Amino acid sequence: MAGRLYAVCRRYLKNDEDIEEVLADTFYKIFTKITQLQNAETFEAWARKIAVNECLQKLRAHKGIFISLEESSMNHSEGTTENLSLEKDILSLLNFLPEGCRAIFNLFAIEGYPHKEIAAMLSISEGTSKSQLNFARKKLQELLGNQNI
Repeated sequence: MAGRLYAVCRRYLKNDEDIEEVLADTFYKIFTKITQLQNAETFEAWARKIAVNECLQKLRAHKGIFISLEESSMNHSEGTTENLSLEKDILSLLNFLPEGCRAIFNLFAIEGYPHKEIAAMLSISEGTSKSQLNFARKKLQELLGNQNI
């Protein structure tokens, strides 16, 4: 369970210290709010949602996570993931995205949230959510092409 929650946090956060802090907060909330879980069969999804919310809270604490698309510099080094599986390649390439784009990509493409909910969670407009997702997709396609995957 800890490994799966770590993987969720890693998709949202780059800094290992932030990930450790968010994981600690996540497990604290899991243990203190376990009585609120109504169906034990949904425990993993419930725990993952807590982890995602903690990651989003951490991202909100960082001012200005949503970039001006023109100002983004997306430099990356060639060949950093060429010996990894495709899934690991894609997940590692997420780290090259700015925090805001990465959060929206994760929420939409991986967690399955609609733009309306993403906008509410992150206190942004639906249009911003859509444009940041589009930017993230284009950059990931570009990065995948550069990696010859």
